[in-house]
Amino acid sequence: MPDYFSGPNPLIFTQMQNSYVFLADGFEEVEALTPVDVLRRAGMAVQTVSIMPGRTAVTGAHGVKVEADLELDAIDIKFAEWLILPGGMPGAENLANCRKLTDLIEHQHKQGGKIAAICASPGVVLGPLGVLDGIDATGYPGFEKGAPHAQWQGSSVVATPQVVTGKGPAAALRFSLALVAQSLGVAFADDIAAAMQVEK
Repeated sequence: MPDYFSGPNPLIFTQMQNSYVFLADGFEEVEALTPVDVLRRAGMAVQTVSIMPGRTAVTGAHGVKVEADLELDAIDIKFAEWLILPGGMPGAENLANCRKLTDLIEHQHKQGGKIAAICASPGVVLGPLGVLDGIDATGYPGFEKGAPHAQWQGSSVVATPQVVTGKGPAAALRFSLALVAQSLGVAFADDIAAAMQVEK
């Protein structure tokens, strides 16, 4: 099994659901845009969502400006497949400080929905919400203290049935492929990886 997928064999969904990548000022650009690219290559419905009040334009940690597809108030996660949280600082802190977003994450978690976070966001956003309690996870070194009840791993990507976490920018591609593997199967993710010339 490829190293971008370390969880159990995923279920294959017959009905495509929307996934959302949440953007706040200071987000890590590679970690935000790679999932959008990879999920769209896989034919999955994914949109970027600005959590910045009253605007869709969001500025990344390295000055890259992105026009998000939607504002936070415009989405309904009732049928969301993935809620995806890029890292970056202060992007992850801005995500964590958005009460409407954290309410959505808690609802998704309680309903057994899928959540993905990378870099600082596992510790900064998911940790305080208890999403990582008792499960394997990874993230950017130094942010583990935000989720003291997680079982921290050194892997670049860790996939559990409900939560996928990634270590940092270098893991963004395999993190994104793990989401495809969870939703559409490992073989399908392998096909996407091969088309992208990902080395095994």
